[in-house]
Amino acid sequence: MADPKTSPPLTRAAVQAAHELIKPHVHRTPVIHSRTLDEFASRRRTASELKGTAWEGKKEGAKPTLRIWIKCENLQRIGAFKARGAFHAVGRLLEDEEWVKAGGREKGVATHSSGNHAQAIALAAREHGIPAHVVMPAISNPKKVEATKGYGAVVYESGSTAPEREEMLVKVVSETGARFVPPYNYPDVILGQGTVGLELQEQATQLIAENAASSPTPTSRKALNAIISPCGGGGLLSGIALSCEGTGITVFAAEPSHEGADDLARAFKAGLKSPIPAVKSLTIADGLRTPVGPIPWSIIRGERNLVRDAFSVTEREISKTLKFVLERLKVVVEPSAVVGLAVVLFNEDFRELAERQGGEEGWDVGVVFTGGNLSLDALPALLKIGEEEL
Repeated sequence: MADPKTSPPLTRAAVQAAHELIKPHVHRTPVIHSRTLDEFASRRRTASELKGTAWEGKKEGAKPTLRIWIKCENLQRIGAFKARGAFHAVGRLLEDEEWVKAGGREKGVATHSSGNHAQAIALAAREHGIPAHVVMPAISNPKKVEATKGYGAVVYESGSTAPEREEMLVKVVSETGARFVPPYNYPDVILGQGTVGLELQEQATQLIAENAASSPTPTSRKALNAIISPCGGGGLLSGIALSCEGTGITVFAAEPSHEGADDLARAFKAGLKSPIPAVKSLTIADGLRTPVGPIPWSIIRGERNLVRDAFSVTEREISKTLKFVLERLKVVVEPSAVVGLAVVLFNEDFRELAERQGGEEGWDVGVVFTGGNLSLDALPALLKIGEEEL
């Protein structure tokens, strides 16, 4: 792996530079807005609706005024935001003269991943004309394995545990001389992922102005008040936090609560000074089963402290949100992608905060749909978890 010290400083300006580097290779994905969603998010939940949740026993829920602006990274290349970090990391490598002179182009890059990062590295390598070597666990989705191979990568099968993947990766790197590009705990990847935040800010500002201009009542609304991002390893969340530094936009994290997948939320609540090192969860939000890495932590919660708080949602709430998105917004997404929106709709701690701080005018909230690699075969089982109609 490259020395992270050779990466640019982790700043908003560095995210902007990353955006310029990857522009030719990634889509500027759309931002969508739904009045139906705003109305649903701004309604007050009744005591019966709160039954069975962490807020059972309350007479009623919060009633924030929310306008939600959704960044559709499910429409990104390879179907997920991961393409951004991969193209930035590979692009930066190709600017490293020492790496190129040492035969880097011929040796290529390597990584380990069960899905989206694998495909992203494979695509970025192919587009730049270098080899890609990807270690994928035997339990990986066969469709994702085939897609990774389809982008031209050499795929190596490993055991399912992190030590088994890492052991295989060490062997592959030793035999090929390829440069390891980590999935999230790496500055160049973080900066690439942060470009999601830059685009969302720009696009939402324009849409908010158009929305305000058509409003029958005067308003001072000009930009996003907050962005909420799903968090697994923390690469996307920390990158978005960097993109928002100095803008006045508050950044929040969203996680599944199932089997302790909410490691960041638990760390916030306990006031921990270092990340929880391990997560073992089979949440349906399978892209968020990873604990927060040390470098993302330093931005999110450590010395930088750029994320205000973290909130979690249940499997049932994720399922219900997925159903709403598919039926009402007509957007195809994977369960991990809707966790941020699920927090906005169902986490009463977040909703009370938004009501209190947003006041009468309310909040404009940016939400990221992180990916759209949904298995249609698994969809009936995913939706069944939600049980009730929204």
